[in-house]
Amino acid sequence: MTEEARHFETELAVIGSGIAGFAASIFALNKNITTAQVGNTGAVAYTTGYLDLLGKIEGETGAVENPWESVKTLKNNCPNHPLSDISTNDIEEAFIQFTTFLGECGIAYSSPGKTNITALSPAGTLKKTLCLPSTMAPGPKAFAAQKPCVIVDFKGLKGFSGRQVVANLQDKWPNLRTERISFPDMTSGEIYPEVMARALEVEQTREKLAEAIKVVAEAVKVIGLPAVLGMHSPDFVRAELERLTGLEIFEIPTMPPSVPGIRLREMFEQVFPQKGLTLIPQQKVQSLTFKDNEVVLHIRDNYGPITIHAKAVILATGRFLSGGLEAHITGISEALLDLPVTQPEKREDWYLNQYTDVRGHAIHKAGIEVDSSFRPLGKDGKPYHQRLFGAGIILAHQDWIRSRSGAGIAIATAYKAVEAVDNFLHA
Repeated sequence: MTEEARHFETELAVIGSGIAGFAASIFALNKNITTAQVGNTGAVAYTTGYLDLLGKIEGETGAVENPWESVKTLKNNCPNHPLSDISTNDIEEAFIQFTTFLGECGIAYSSPGKTNITALSPAGTLKKTLCLPSTMAPGPKAFAAQKPCVIVDFKGLKGFSGRQVVANLQDKWPNLRTERISFPDMTSGEIYPEVMARALEVEQTREKLAEAIKVVAEAVKVIGLPAVLGMHSPDFVRAELERLTGLEIFEIPTMPPSVPGIRLREMFEQVFPQKGLTLIPQQKVQSLTFKDNEVVLHIRDNYGPITIHAKAVILATGRFLSGGLEAHITGISEALLDLPVTQPEKREDWYLNQYTDVRGHAIHKAGIEVDSSFRPLGKDGKPYHQRLFGAGIILAHQDWIRSRSGAGIAIATAYKAVEAVDNFLHA
């Protein structure tokens, strides 16, 4: 096979295929910035589909009810947190643009409201989130109204248990019970959410499932299902099941990798090229070359070398799971440019003795530093290069897991990074 060298020219190159990378591409498209995006698998498939802004503040007890007021208090409690210097107006606009784009491309989401939504986790515990897929929206409403509800799960399905959901919610939702049924044409062995979701895009499968649901829906009008309602048309699949059953139906996330995350990834990979974005998925950038008038990204796939010539780059490579940061015996490093990483001085300080310690672990705040224009800082404390910008959870001083703020950090910092890129390109 003869290798073919491919060259692309663009204004912006986004490195990373997580929520921050995809959000940056959306905001760039909205600003008519020609964009190329490249990145390996990313962690989108591991998301629940919920878009959290802020669910908990360090040093305070209890969950956050009003994330907008709580974001304002970050300035005092966590002054270096990536969200602390972003206005609530900018954060709200970022969420509106992001969820609007998703809806226009086939996956409807709720708009950001004034308060957090109390949503269901895969285990049946409760969590706070700002926006959620329309397929999941009836669940929190049914819980708030204490409507009689049946959680339906399936024989052979791992990663979701109706009994566990009911056991964890029975004190808070007395009119809740569970039933287990067989998924149509999958009656033996293990079954998997992704396979079920693709099967429900077939009309006959939906009809069979609807009949099975009606059998166990005695005396209720609301049904909760694991998140398997189609891969590419979830709102249509849910509407069809509701029409066939006469019941209100909602999804609950399963353990990752989850269908809602895979939906997002596949939607982005389909839609971005249609909108004129150059997408090079499932590939890792090998190196960057900075020049006075451009940045060159060097990539290689099975067909040969690829180079992207860009006027600016956004680094949105995530942390350990996505490969943006790497942990070594000697410390934590940034994988692509060896940017300095803010981290504990000693490796033994990464973790506290108890895994569940309420103070959290220092390693979860490791990351790169950026200036007010979201330019990553080099070893001299100055911007590494005027054409380099950063966004997402690779940024230091935040424990997105404990603060339930992963999507908020990704979306808001991507919005500000693209804004800075736009200012740089058109100054």
